Amino acid sequence: MEREPMRIREGYLVKKGSMFNTWKPMWVVLLEDGIEFYKRKADNSPKGMIPLKGSSIHSPCQDFGKRMFVFKLTVAKQQDHFFQAAYLEERDAWVRDIKKAIHRIDGGQRFARKSTRKSIRLPETINLSALYLSMKDPEKGIKDLKLEKDKRVFNHCFTGTCVIDWLVSSSSIRNRKEGLLLASSLLSEGYLQPAGDTSKAAAEGLSDTPFLDLSDAYYYFPDSGFFCEGYSSDDDVVLKEEFRGTIVKQGCLLKQGHRRKNWKVRKFVLRDDPAYLHYYDPAGGEEPLGAIHLRGCVVTAVEDMPDTKKYDADNILFEIITANEIHYYLQAASSTERTEWIKAIQSVSRTGK
Repeated sequence: MEREPMRIREGYLVKKGSMFNTWKPMWVVLLEDGIEFYKRKADNSPKGMIPLKGSSIHSPCQDFGKRMFVFKLTVAKQQDHFFQAAYLEERDAWVRDIKKAIHRIDGGQRFARKSTRKSIRLPETINLSALYLSMKDPEKGIKDLKLEKDKRVFNHCFTGTCVIDWLVSSSSIRNRKEGLLLASSLLSEGYLQPAGDTSKAAAEGLSDTPFLDLSDAYYYFPDSGFFCEGYSSDDDVVLKEEFRGTIVKQGCLLKQGHRRKNWKVRKFVLRDDPAYLHYYDPAGGEEPLGAIHLRGCVVTAVEDMPDTKKYDADNILFEIITANEIHYYLQAASSTERTEWIKAIQSVSRTGK
C-alpha cells in the first residue's frame, strides 16, 4: 500500500490567480512532493495541485511592488505561482520548507497525484480559454445584466441558468448535467467568479455542485467591471450577539471605507470568541459601527493600494481578506504595531469561533 505524502506545513496564504491578476486567500498544504491549495481549510478536495519535482523557488520576489512578503514558485513547465505571506518570518519559514522538499525529491520521486482538470473528468478536447473568449463575445456571448437581490444591485453579471442555457445553445454540451460540470471547471480555473451569497456558498463547497444552474445564483467575468451596490453606509451590519470572548488586542487604526475610499480613525477591539474585529467611533459610544468576521480570514502587510486616495504615511498598511473575499484595508501607527495586529488577528482567525 502506497504511503500518503507527509504534510510538512499548512496555513492560509494569499495566492495570485493563474489567469488573472487577482489575489485570493487559500488554505495551502505543503506535502513532500507537491503543494495543494484549497478554497477553505475544511474542504475535502483541493482547487489545484503544484508538483515540486523540477521546481525552483524565488524569494524575495519583486514582481509585485505593492505586495510585501511574496515568493514565487516556478514549476518544471516554466509556469509561475505567486504566494503572499503575512509577515517576514512566515514567508521565510514557507520558503525554507519548500526548498527542503524540492531538495528531497531531486533524486527522482514521481509526483503522480491527479490534477484538478482530470478530477472533474473533462474531455481533453475542451479548451477552456477558447470557450471563455466565446462566452465574452459582444454579439454571440453571454450578456451582462444588472440584477437585484436582497436590496443589493449586481452590475455586469449574469445568472447560473444563463450560463448553462448558453452552453447548450452553443452546442458546447449535450445536456444541462454536462453543463454543470463544464461551468464548475470554468469557475475552478477562474474564468467565472461567484457574485452574491448563494453562488459563493456553492463555490465554497456548501452545495452538491460548485456551480449552480439557478436564476438567483449570480456570476461574472473577472475583467467585466463587476461591482455591487447596496451595502450599509459603514460597510457591514453588526451581528447582534453577545461579546463573550476575551479582548486580545485593542487600539486605534485608520480604516478605508468601501464605498468612498476615504480614511477614518476607528477604535478596534479584537475578541477571540466570537472571532470578530469590531470597530467604534473613537470619540465614544458603546455600540460598534461595524464588524469584520475573522474566522478563516487571511491578513497580510501591503505597501500601497492602487486606485485609492493615499493617506499621509506609507508602508504601515495591512489587508484583511475575509472568508467571503471581502477586502479591508487598515493602517497602523508603526511597522511594529502592524506586525502585532497581524499576528493577533491570525491567532484569532484560526482559533476563534
